[in-house]
Amino acid sequence: MKKINITISGGLGRMGSLLIKKTLQDKMLNLSSVTEQQEQKKNGIQYKKNSIHSLKNTNVIIDFTRPHCTSEILKIATKLKKKIVIGTTGFNKKQQNEINQASKKIAILQSGNMSLGINLMQYLSLILSKKILQEYQMEIHDAHHKMKIDYPSGTALMLGNAVAKGKGKSLDQIKGKIFLNKKGKGNVNKINFFIKRKGKIPGTHSVIFQTRKEIIELKHIAKSRDLFADGAINAAKWLAKKKPGLYNMHDVLNIK
Repeated sequence: MKKINITISGGLGRMGSLLIKKTLQDKMLNLSSVTEQQEQKKNGIQYKKNSIHSLKNTNVIIDFTRPHCTSEILKIATKLKKKIVIGTTGFNKKQQNEINQASKKIAILQSGNMSLGINLMQYLSLILSKKILQEYQMEIHDAHHKMKIDYPSGTALMLGNAVAKGKGKSLDQIKGKIFLNKKGKGNVNKINFFIKRKGKIPGTHSVIFQTRKEIIELKHIAKSRDLFADGAINAAKWLAKKKPGLYNMHDVLNIK
C-alpha cells in the first residue's frame, strides 16, 4: 500500500514534536517534510520554511501553529492543491473566511479539538441544550497550561457553539461573560466562560447547566497530548482520500 506523505508544520512546538514522532512510527505514513520559522537541522530532522519547495511532495499537511502561520501555509497549499488538517485555534473572522474559501479548492479538516471524547461531548452538549429549560444557568469551563495564549480555547468555543445551536441561536447572540483565572457571576440566560491558564494542564473542559436545585455537568479531562496527536494522525489518513471541502472530526468519527 502506498504511504501517505505528511508535512508537519511547526515541528519544534509541543504538538509538532509529538506529531513527528507519531508519523515516524506509523507504517502508513511517510514524513515528507517539517516546517518551522527558521531553517535548521536538529536531532536528524531538517526543518524548512513554508514554501512551494518544502510542501510540493506532501499529500497532507498537519498544522498546529498560530493563525498567521496557518494563513501562510493555506496560500501555498491552495496553489499546490495540498490537503490540510488544521488544529490551530484563535482565528479572527477574516482568517476563518480564508479557510472557508480555500476549502472550495482543497480538502481541509478543521477542529478545535481532535479527541473522540471532546467531539462526543460536543454532540451530547447539543442534545442536552435542546432539552434543558431556559431557567438553567449555562457555563463552559476551560482549563489549559499557562503557555496557551488564546481564550476561550478552540475546544471551549466548539462546546459553546453546540450549546448555542441547541437553543436555536448563534454563540455571538448568547455569549455571556468571560472570566480569566478568577471567579465571577455570569449573565442569566447566557453562556458564560470560566477560563484557567495555569501550570501544565493538557486540557480540562466542562459544560454545566445548573439551577438552585441541581447541576448537570459534562466533563472531559485530557491526560496527555498523545490524545490530540493520535486524533490528528487519524484525521490526516481520513482526509487523504477526500475531495475539496471543509470537514471536521464529526465527519471522521461519523457522529451525526
